Order: sequence, then structure tokens, then C-alpha cells
Amino acid sequence: MRCVHSLGAHPPLRSLESPLSRHERPSLADQTTELLRELIRNECVNDGTADSGHELRTVRTLQAFFEGSGLTGVVVEPHPERASLIVRIEGTDPTAPSLALVGHTDVVPVERAGWERDPFAAEIVDGFLWGRGAIDMLNLTAAYAVVTREIARGSFRPRGDLVFAAVADEESGSTYGVEWLTENRLDLIDADYVLTESGGAPAGRQPGIGVMVGEKGSAARVLRVSGNPGHGSAPWGRRNAAVVAAEAVRRVAQFSTPTVITPQWRAYAAELDLDDAVRAQLVDPSEFFDALPVLGDLAGFAHASTHTTISPNVVRAGGKINVIPGEATIALDIRILPGVSADDVDGYLREALGDLMDGITIEGDQFGPSSISSTDTPLFDVLRGAVRRAYPSAELLPMLGVGGTDGRFYRRRGVPSYASGCSASAGTTGCSAPCSTGTTSASTSSLSTSP
Repeated sequence: MRCVHSLGAHPPLRSLESPLSRHERPSLADQTTELLRELIRNECVNDGTADSGHELRTVRTLQAFFEGSGLTGVVVEPHPERASLIVRIEGTDPTAPSLALVGHTDVVPVERAGWERDPFAAEIVDGFLWGRGAIDMLNLTAAYAVVTREIARGSFRPRGDLVFAAVADEESGSTYGVEWLTENRLDLIDADYVLTESGGAPAGRQPGIGVMVGEKGSAARVLRVSGNPGHGSAPWGRRNAAVVAAEAVRRVAQFSTPTVITPQWRAYAAELDLDDAVRAQLVDPSEFFDALPVLGDLAGFAHASTHTTISPNVVRAGGKINVIPGEATIALDIRILPGVSADDVDGYLREALGDLMDGITIEGDQFGPSSISSTDTPLFDVLRGAVRRAYPSAELLPMLGVGGTDGRFYRRRGVPSYASGCSASAGTTGCSAPCSTGTTSASTSSLSTSP
């Protein structure tokens, strides 16, 4: 660890808000919007390397935001500029349950050609804020910070502790974020209950408001392909590792793991505004794929919710145009359903590759099981009540997230962790599928819903 220090350890920073009376302050929604724009502009892009991310920028922004609130906090920096900020408001009753609001501050890289606007300018156009991270999950991180500061400034004190954690490195496995904190400073982030990304998407006409009660696990693998190198001018008869890798990618991409109808998917499908026949197909493994063409943008989420997915995302081979490569590698992003083991994953790969396995080695043993929290908790009841105050006809819809969140580190220790937020207005169809991975080209956040 590089350093651990209090909020006051850095030089004074410009406050994001002048000291006004409570009645003169901007609304919570306006405060959230302005802070969200600051977070987007910090451009904390995590490309998976140790020296990317630069989350210290956002830690500094949040330090300025909390100035004058009376809060103290702790900054941890396991690697230069990979910093997280943790603030705790002590409750009035040491025996009461505590709640952690966990929001990450890093974002995934962008392909600017896929954006209509500058992904880091945080422009507001026609009521939408454009920016990388606007829905994953800087919107919630900003809202968490605003609520925490509001409580600190007011007279209300919760019975149990309230923890706000703005954490680094979620987009690349949390090595410098919650994983590091769990292993080295659990005292800072520990709580009895957790809220994090990425629920809130409506489904159906009632509507059902999605709450991610769990998420799929992960089991990354690398396929190492052996070939027969030679000069590019005479390719005949050579085992070109790049050609073999291309066929391996094709086979893996076309391979289908078993269709599994989880309790969460069954409940979600029942809420969708679809013909009865289509809804029936979505929960029948033998007819599931027949329903996908009519789902539109929801098809990808539907497939990922019911299958262990294998995505070949990074392929490398060769280094010179006139040399036939003797080796190639294929990095696989594998997301596993509950009950799938590491042996199952390797078995899927061997089945998919078939006779190609003679020249391919499966490497890596990374395995993080799927995690699910019970809904039979006081926090889930509180969430239900909060949703019904805003939307009396709405029901909470427990869902299994198809991406990864920091909630898994809590669930694996037996701490209930839910993803709850506002992805779209519950009075509209909104997003057809939960925006859980932040990989859409143009991430926008509607400004019509208060935090």
C-alpha cells in the first residue's frame, strides 16, 4: 500500500458548492447532476493495466465536495493514483445494522468512433447527460455522495453506521479497490448490508423494478495455440497458429452451453410485456432460442441470463508480416451461472474445440463463483417500501446480474448486497434490458429522475 490518510491530508481544494443555507442550496437532483459531470470529466479510464484508472482525481473531487460537511474519511492508495475514499457516519446505536453505499469511480475505455459526442465532456442535451460512466456507475456514486453529505449536514442521524465508499478498479476485477480493502482494510468498508450497482430498470406494465440480488461468476481462460512457424512466402503445409486460432474463435463463439432457467430469470420473463407464447418459450430450454429474434435489444441480456457465456475478446498472433506465426493466444471472458464449476468450464471448452485440442492448451485457473443474496432481509423490505412510495403499483423484481460488481466480495462473506437504483422512469418502458456492463458506445443518464 502506498498510503492511507485522512480527508485533510491533501492541500485545500476548491469546493464544488458555496456555503449556502439549506433553503438556498440546489436540489439533491441538481447536486447529483453537477457532481456526476465532474466525475465524468475526471476521465478515470481503467484499461486493465496497473497504471491506468487514476482514480485519485475523483478522490480529490470528492474531498472538495465534502468540505464543510463535518465528515472525516480515509483514503487508501494501494498503487500510485489507484485511490479509494471511505467516509463513515456513525449511527446512534452501536448495535443497529450498518449500511454501505459502494460506488466505483473508474470507467471502461471508449471507442470514440462510436460516440456522437465527446464521452468526457459531460454535455447535457435534451435532458440527457452524455458521458462514459453516466450509467456505470458514476450516476449512483454521485447520488451516494450527495445523500451522504446531506445527512451529515442535517440533524437526522441513522441508528446504524452509514458508509460511503468511492472505490477504484471495479472495471478490472477490483485488485486495487474492494478486493484490496477486503483483504487489507476490511474495517473501513465492512457493513451489515450493501447497496451498489446496477438495478432499477423497469420491466413490464405493472411495472417490476429490477433489483440485482446476485450476479454471475467468472472464470477467465486463455487458449494457447501451437503452430509451425515458417516464411510467409511459402504457407502451404504449414500449421499457421493464426489460422488455427481463427477456427478456434469461430467454434467457441458458436458453441452453446446448456440453457438454464434460474428462478430470477423465470420471474423476470413473467413480467415482460410479451405474448403469452413468447413468455412460455423464454422459460422452456427446448424453445428458448426460438424466442430470441422477437426480443430486440433484450435478446443479449436474455441469453446471458440463462447461459454460461464464453466470449473470445482478445486474439494475438504473429509479429512480422512475412513470418508464419508459431503461436497464438485467445483470451476468453467466461461468465458462469450458479452451480457451474471450474471443471465444467474446461469441459465446455474441450467440447467446443473438438479435434483442435491437439494443438491447444487451456491456461488459467481463475474462478469466482456466482453469488446470490437472500431477499428475506430487512433491507429488501425497505427497498420495497421506498419503491412503492414513488410508484404504488410497482413490485421489486429480484434479478441475477450478468456482469460483475463489487457486491460479490460482500456476498461471499455472507453480507446481503443488492443493486438498486433508477435506470429509467418506472412510468415508461425505459431500458428494455438492465445496463449492467457499461460497454455501450454512448452512455447517457436521464436527468428526469431525482436521486
